[in-house]
Amino acid sequence: MSKKIVIIGSLDTKETEFLYVKDIIEESGVETLLINTGVYESSSVGDIRNEEVAIAGGSTIEELRQKNDRGYAVAVMTKGAVSVVSKLVEDHKVAAVFGMGGTAGTTVSAAAMRSVPVGVPKLIVSTVASGNTRPYVGEKDIMMMYSIVDIAGINSLSARILRNAANALSGMVKGNSIPIVYEEKPMIAATMFGVTTPCVNQAREILEKNGFDVLVFHATGAGGDAMENLITDGFIQGVVDITTTELADGLVGGIFCSSENRLEVAGLKGIPQVVSVGALDMVNFGPPDTVPEKFNDRKFYQHNPTTTLMRTTVDENFLLGETLARKLNNSMSPTVLVFPKGGVSLLDKSGQPFEGIEERQALYNGIKATIKPHIKLIEVEEDINHPLVASLIANQLLELLSIKIGGVKNAAF
Repeated sequence: MSKKIVIIGSLDTKETEFLYVKDIIEESGVETLLINTGVYESSSVGDIRNEEVAIAGGSTIEELRQKNDRGYAVAVMTKGAVSVVSKLVEDHKVAAVFGMGGTAGTTVSAAAMRSVPVGVPKLIVSTVASGNTRPYVGEKDIMMMYSIVDIAGINSLSARILRNAANALSGMVKGNSIPIVYEEKPMIAATMFGVTTPCVNQAREILEKNGFDVLVFHATGAGGDAMENLITDGFIQGVVDITTTELADGLVGGIFCSSENRLEVAGLKGIPQVVSVGALDMVNFGPPDTVPEKFNDRKFYQHNPTTTLMRTTVDENFLLGETLARKLNNSMSPTVLVFPKGGVSLLDKSGQPFEGIEERQALYNGIKATIKPHIKLIEVEEDINHPLVASLIANQLLELLSIKIGGVKNAAF
């Protein structure tokens, strides 16, 4: 069986709509495989029937119908869809994945897509695509297209939107048949914010000149988690985790929180890492009217119309230092922590809105009180965006990589 576009759909309520998409894809010359995740009616058109999906999810269609509990049914069919699609991926049968629906249909198809490797096209047409999409997308390259109208019948507007989606996915699959002409290099992961961009860019340039590809992740919670997942999946050979600001949002309650294992994965996987304290001077919120009232007496900076930054306090910085050090203490890989005493962001330096000598000292004190001897702590007088700091970070990682690969720098290429 050749690879096909896998279509995940509730055929009990949206058979007409899914068959419309299926026909368009096949008209373009791409084969499809239709998985029925509906519960209340069986359809003869699915390639993988809902009975199979329910069993893969740990139940049966008969039980789901008897229970008549929509939430339970969605949970079972989600689990089943993940299992079925994972097996198709394992068998090298997936060229792309398509889904559509409201909250339930989006939940089922998105969960299945998150089990599919990065780089395989994934597209959902959804009524919730214009809202908070992180619960659906997670850290995978899932595209979400807003359906404008509900997925309820084919009309002149929905037909155009669904045709666009079907053709887009078909085009991606066809495009993937053309080999990518690009030299593969060992990959380094880096974390960046606007206020740490000068440091990250210079470190990236040094690493690229030494033969590495540098993947830069925006430290917005999802960005840090995406990096951790790629480390887990074995894509990454080294890390310059310059921007650890997500810890501040997690501690104080900002909008860019990451998962609990942030800053732990590289150490546990044995990946060399150089870490710094970039943007720990701030917690992120949306527009000003979204900032909780309990923070009214705090210091703020309007980064842009949709992003409000709040300065972290002395007490918060001590706790952040402890947290950062505690996470790094578990590392089983060569690890360096660089502390720039002159400032941790473009806003935290002499004359800037978040300049905080006491706050930086508290951050340092929390680190110093907690860090274990096997973690190399380097203190520098300059701020994090000074060229000397960026050069230090990049060259420290190059040294760690040369140690890891047996003393021959850049031997991986």
